[in-house]
Amino acid sequence: MSHRVTDELGFKEMDSDSFSSPQRNSENLPYVHKVGVPPKQNLLKEIACTLKETFFADDPLRHFKDQPRSRKFLLGLQAVFPIFEWGRHYSLSKFKGDLIAGLTIASLCIPQDIGYAKLANLDPEYGLYTSFVPPLVYAFMGSSRDIAIGPVAVVSLLLGSLLQDEIDSSDNPVDYRRLAFTATFFAGVTQVTLGFFRLGFLIDFLSHAAIVGFMAGAAITIALQQLKGLLGIKKFTKNTDIVSVMRSMWNSANHGWNWQTILIGVSFLAFLLLAKYIGKKKKKLFWLPAIAPLISVILSTIFVFITRADKHGVQIVKHIRKGINPPSVNEIFFSGEYLAKGFRIGVVAGMIALTEAVAIGRTFASMKDYQLDGNKEMVALGTMNIVGSMTSCYVATGSFSRSAVNYMAGCHTAVSNIVMSGVVLLTLELITPLFKYTPNAILASIILSAVIGLIDIEAVSLLWKIDKFDFVACMGAFFGVVFSSVEIGLLIAVSISFAKILLQVTRPRTAILGKLPRTTVYRNILQYPDATKVPGILIVRVDSAIYFSNSNYVKERILRWLDDEEEQLKENSQPSIQYLIVDMSPVTDIDTSGIQALEELFRSLEKRDVKLVLANPGPVVVDKLHASKFAEKIGEDRIFLTVAEAVLTCAPKMELEP
Repeated sequence: MSHRVTDELGFKEMDSDSFSSPQRNSENLPYVHKVGVPPKQNLLKEIACTLKETFFADDPLRHFKDQPRSRKFLLGLQAVFPIFEWGRHYSLSKFKGDLIAGLTIASLCIPQDIGYAKLANLDPEYGLYTSFVPPLVYAFMGSSRDIAIGPVAVVSLLLGSLLQDEIDSSDNPVDYRRLAFTATFFAGVTQVTLGFFRLGFLIDFLSHAAIVGFMAGAAITIALQQLKGLLGIKKFTKNTDIVSVMRSMWNSANHGWNWQTILIGVSFLAFLLLAKYIGKKKKKLFWLPAIAPLISVILSTIFVFITRADKHGVQIVKHIRKGINPPSVNEIFFSGEYLAKGFRIGVVAGMIALTEAVAIGRTFASMKDYQLDGNKEMVALGTMNIVGSMTSCYVATGSFSRSAVNYMAGCHTAVSNIVMSGVVLLTLELITPLFKYTPNAILASIILSAVIGLIDIEAVSLLWKIDKFDFVACMGAFFGVVFSSVEIGLLIAVSISFAKILLQVTRPRTAILGKLPRTTVYRNILQYPDATKVPGILIVRVDSAIYFSNSNYVKERILRWLDDEEEQLKENSQPSIQYLIVDMSPVTDIDTSGIQALEELFRSLEKRDVKLVLANPGPVVVDKLHASKFAEKIGEDRIFLTVAEAVLTCAPKMELEP
């Protein structure tokens, strides 16, 4: 309904005939539109709507509506196992692309898996096991077409570090391995739980800046750990911080370094980096950096076997158990002192693995323009880790380097994971004895060349340019990992992410608005220096919802704006402020503490003989203002649809145009 301003802040209701009257239209009085109050909602419906938007924003059950039972069963089966949906349209041409991609990522994953298992302080075969069973499970349940599943450097390091704190892998390898399987089981349970209850939004609390810093710090830590294999050092610290590693390295410099090992490691590291550089420069040669690790393993193994360099101090893999994954259900700790420890480690490793996998999946989904269901991904990743824990695997997730190769090789579906898994199976059954003479230095070189990509200098530079607080979060996580431990770095990353959220919630931005010349638009005077303040009126915008955590700050900040403005006006001998207009356009919600803060603001302004005016409150805010009777307290005639209408009503009789 519309009404016309007739006095300073009074309204006179007008019927539709009066608005159409030529006499009335000739007047220069503005039309002021009444702010609409949304209809009252049923409490249960309101709660149901809130829950739906929180947990079912994508409306996952929409496909089941008005469908017969048989169709619903089929849709349910396809929802749990997407392979039954895209498999119906699978073709030979797609298989060719998947076959090439699968073979390519298999050539990359086999040497990486052996190295990553060492990062987790496990025997080499467990890395291969982890690239056999989990990819098969994911191929049936995952919704990403491009992600390549297997062990990854960061999760391997994290798992190895956390497990080593509980059990020494050298003194008690059996219990260490059992704890690894237990942690993997609970990592899977955590992931399935988050996906099933649609709590995937929880992983978003780890900010991008914190992840960039954590990954870079982990890359440095992993690289430092590889100095043992690259330099041929036999006695090396088990600590991961840079100070301990550098001290251990220099202490062994005179008697612990092996020049043959260094020669092999550095030579092949140079070859791997060159291959990666060529592949980056020439996209058609994407297969070169993918196959380079396997070539390095083959050549270095032949070289060591022919020269018997192992007799001259070059450390070799020695033995990789032949055969497919043995069952490990009986090795998981379902009771005893290690149950709680396995649970704690599993939750942490599962969350990090989930964050990495979902980020990778979304990246490639956006590149190929298809939708990725994050909650389905969590269920798929969790299921594969639960199954993996029962088949001698440790935590698996999406690998960015392998997924990038998979994408570049032209994969079409998750069949590329099945092909890769098949190649790993053949390797376990037939080829593992051939890795006996593979030097540890080559595995160190492969890991070093792989983790370099985790250091994203461009992202760090962008963080510095865009948001200094994000840069601090990034550096905090980075230095926490490098100078202390992976756990401390992760704790710092999470703490800083939460600190940023709390800071933004408890200290929302506010701004003074001015009128842009020759318009009725009011904007931040700092952003638009030519915007002019309206004499006698102070316009403040609150850029956040008003909750118990920030309500007192918002009230005090508005009063400080008023004090500063009054002081400035007194110095210039100008009229004092008569109206305070609060632009509530960005205020999406308000709670009882927020309304109480507005009441206190209203009383403070009354004592100063300043009138409080609200502009453009949203439906949720308007509803609560009326429910609390605050709208009646300040007067319905002081709530406006726009700042412009509020100013036209409140401003003294003077020229508003500059």
